[in-house]
Amino acid sequence: MKTKPVLTLTDVNTILDAAQKEAETQGWAITIAVADDGGHLLGLRRLDNAPLFSVEAATEKARTSAYGARETQLFEEMINNGRTAFVTAPMKAMLSGGVPVMVDGQMAGTVGVSGVKPDQDVQVAKAAIAAIG
Repeated sequence: MKTKPVLTLTDVNTILDAAQKEAETQGWAITIAVADDGGHLLGLRRLDNAPLFSVEAATEKARTSAYGARETQLFEEMINNGRTAFVTAPMKAMLSGGVPVMVDGQMAGTVGVSGVKPDQDVQVAKAAIAAIG
């Protein structure tokens, strides 16, 4: 039998708090979604003035990152570099901003961020993940 790391409620709250802090420091209105390794939502936080679409986008970025076991930015780059057939893959948000939470080489969950530019979404997600080590 194998064991795997999982995100606890404390981890989820730490991620959400760190993402909020990073976004507020930058003056960004975003939504943050945290999912388990199966893409199931564990936590969601929509900051004041975050666009309505960012709730669905952040959730789906987290889910897509879990399904693909990688950063969603890689899917966006594949499509932009000519692999347009990939848009038919059964994932809704192949856009930058979904980042896996890796622990000892295993995915424990994912973070999806939406509301600002793609590189800024990624910046917030990675700062949030760094908060749990």
